[in-house]
Amino acid sequence: MKKSIETHAARFDEIAGEYDDSQNDTEEYRACVSLVVEHADPRPDDVVADLGTGTGAIALALAGDAGEVVGRDISDGMMERAREKADERGIENVDFAEGRFREPNVEAADVVVSNFAMHHLGDEEKREAIEAVADLGPRRFVLGDVMFFGEPDPDEPFYSPEVDDPSTVGHLADALTDAGFSLTAVERVHDQVGVLVAERADE
Repeated sequence: MKKSIETHAARFDEIAGEYDDSQNDTEEYRACVSLVVEHADPRPDDVVADLGTGTGAIALALAGDAGEVVGRDISDGMMERAREKADERGIENVDFAEGRFREPNVEAADVVVSNFAMHHLGDEEKREAIEAVADLGPRRFVLGDVMFFGEPDPDEPFYSPEVDDPSTVGHLADALTDAGFSLTAVERVHDQVGVLVAERADE
């Protein structure tokens, strides 16, 4: 991680009010949101954990199909905006609270999702995060994020070397496999953005 968790949290607190507009300006981000929601495919009684929930775009989109959605983030400002959106839409089966990838503050989940968040962790930290996800016992983990399908190019969108630390698709696939998942889908949205779908190998 190139910046501390506290630094990342403060940065996202500052931009929480404008975050949705800035992210939705990009076709690739919107595509990732749609793919993560589509692949999550929760059952009516499922508990879904959304790690790095931000302003709740994924959590709120899944709430209508799941039994319960828990959104976890390090930024109070982002989660406050997520709660406001839930209230505005009358969505009551979501819970937003502090949580980190390696300490998610979730007891168990049937489905785990994350979008545009894990790239702040270094390679070994991502391995630890994916192991923490596996410990929650989900049958499916859907990860949308900045990831490298080829050579990194900081001049291309979505990758700022001073704050981001994306992994290659190969590294993420290996980490998922080592944690007991089988990779069942790879969606390439951009050379530096994708969605990985992993299922429990023993399911």
